[in-house]
Amino acid sequence: MLSAELHCHSALSHDGRDEIELLLEQAAGIGLDALAITDHDVLDASIEAAELASSYGLVGIPGMEVTTAAGHVLAIGVREHVPAGLSFEETLARIREQGAITVIPHPFQRSRHGVAPHISRSALASADAIEIYNSRLLTGRSNRQAERFARVRGLPMTAGSDAHISEMIGQAVTEIDAAERSADAVLEAIREGRTRVLGKRTPWRISFRQAGGGVKRRLRRRAAELL
Repeated sequence: MLSAELHCHSALSHDGRDEIELLLEQAAGIGLDALAITDHDVLDASIEAAELASSYGLVGIPGMEVTTAAGHVLAIGVREHVPAGLSFEETLARIREQGAITVIPHPFQRSRHGVAPHISRSALASADAIEIYNSRLLTGRSNRQAERFARVRGLPMTAGSDAHISEMIGQAVTEIDAAERSADAVLEAIREGRTRVLGKRTPWRISFRQAGGGVKRRLRRRAAELL
């Protein structure tokens, strides 16, 4: 079994804080086997991290969190940028064209761009996997709703810390029964539902700090763009 962090953000995300080296160090330091950095609508840092991962003893998996017209979709295993703003269905198709997998993060939380309020249940069920545990959901209700949805339909399930600071890497982990220690084997195992979800909620004070820090970073970047 490989333990993987499949949903986290670097400084390249508009609301992330830390450089990829800190994320890789944290993942290795807590004993994870694999890491996918999933920045918002950008891929560069994740590609670089995937290339560096082996030097940290990790399996590196490139990925990104794509903003579709309906909400967010994790593209795990992509090596080419998937544009924002496409329909949910077109986004899934673009991801799969690359041999990557589609994972729906926090699907039932409208305030964090979950897709479920905007698409049919059959469309949601067309994804390769559902993130049933996101450590940054404060009450847990949306996690439980996602888990019920996935279990009723027999869909593969994943977890993610949704960390925007390095210290929170590994708060939620997907254990994967992969045939070998490689990115391709991880993707195949997730498609086939050979996963187990472990996680604990990010403390409220840290969630609020991550959110507040993200707002400040976005404002600084917008100000710099106007100069």
